[in-house]
Amino acid sequence: MDNEKIINEVMGSGLRALNRIADSQLVERFGLEERTQRLVYEGAKRMAETAAKAAKRLSPKRSDEPRRPSRKFDLSLSEEQQLMRDTLRRFADEVMQPAAREADDRAEPPDDFLETFGELGAISMSVPEGLGGDAEQVSAVSQMLIAEDLARGDMGLAYAALAPLSFVNALVAWGDDKQQAHFLPPLVEGAGTGASVAVVEPHPLFDPGALRTSAKKSSAGYLLNGEKSMVALANSAKWFLVAAEIPKTGPRLFIVDRDAAGLSVTAEATMGLKSAALGRLKLEGVRVSHEALLGGEPSLKSHGKTAYREAVNRARIAWGAMAVGASQAVLDYVVPYCNDRIAFGEPISHRQAVAFMIADIGIEVESMRMLVYRAAGRIDAGLKSEREAYLARTLCAEKAMEIGTNGVQLLGGAGFITDHPIELWYRHLRAVGVMDGNLLV
Repeated sequence: MDNEKIINEVMGSGLRALNRIADSQLVERFGLEERTQRLVYEGAKRMAETAAKAAKRLSPKRSDEPRRPSRKFDLSLSEEQQLMRDTLRRFADEVMQPAAREADDRAEPPDDFLETFGELGAISMSVPEGLGGDAEQVSAVSQMLIAEDLARGDMGLAYAALAPLSFVNALVAWGDDKQQAHFLPPLVEGAGTGASVAVVEPHPLFDPGALRTSAKKSSAGYLLNGEKSMVALANSAKWFLVAAEIPKTGPRLFIVDRDAAGLSVTAEATMGLKSAALGRLKLEGVRVSHEALLGGEPSLKSHGKTAYREAVNRARIAWGAMAVGASQAVLDYVVPYCNDRIAFGEPISHRQAVAFMIADIGIEVESMRMLVYRAAGRIDAGLKSEREAYLARTLCAEKAMEIGTNGVQLLGGAGFITDHPIELWYRHLRAVGVMDGNLLV
């Protein structure tokens, strides 16, 4: 491919992605017109330079110049990522937080929530242009930023919004050509509520590496038996990505149709994340074809095991990002509250115990964020991330519960009642410790 063609393709895909953001009705609603116009204008000027660099990077290299993955840990965001953050934060503040309480009471998202979120183009911008989307390059860091910013608005609604996105990401990363051609178009075009992921099982000390849900191979396909819990949008999803253990082979992911014989769905009452419309799947002799195996039969021994392990790593990073976002919401709420709350003639933030507790929350949020960013960055760099994903998940699960508890403590009796969102965030943050899957962002 010559350099001119490379430049045209890179410029075209990049500008299409920028224009998709600029055309969104939410840009005008959130007052980002000026910033968006500047981004598109500057992006057009920089695109040729970026494309030229891409052409140079893709040109043949001498055999004595092996390409190595970059180990640089860079926390700076691109202009596109920053615009995405600005949009998502306004969406979280103006759409998600006001709707969170009612959605929690109803145990389901507002009627138009998923459609409104779909207008942001998160699914389309997670699918490469060659597969019908608008993404020039799919980035784990960008996906992590989406999870963090949405959870800052409400973790339950964030889980609902990210469930179909997780299904799409799995197809993009590990699906074969037939699976991508069949499932991606309707999801990219707007059927964003049509899919979810089911990994977690309802038994103590759940380990995603030791699944009890089984997939026995037969001449016609696979026979699935088992139970899954904490599945977002369980009552409305058309397809589920179900994790199951193939005897003597290991855990794999299967695409299961909601109408499959032997599959039953029931609502699940939970402490937190109610607004994600959680449910439990029961699989009793569910028969699926060989094509239902994510990646298809050729991937069974080649990269199926690696794909599942990477899926678990991404899920751990995603839940870590959600914990960071919800913990940041707690911090942003308790600081002004403690500054304004007067006791014994002065703000309670003047008390050393209160000030130290708030400072500890701030420190822990930053440490959680650093580990999550580091783990996601390693995926984008093409490096192993299993250790970093596990560390991020372990720290975030522990500190999220602590931050939720301290948030309630800082508000005293007010933290226990529903007049303030702290008790809702506390219940959400407790969920991080028991979720080890179901979110492959």
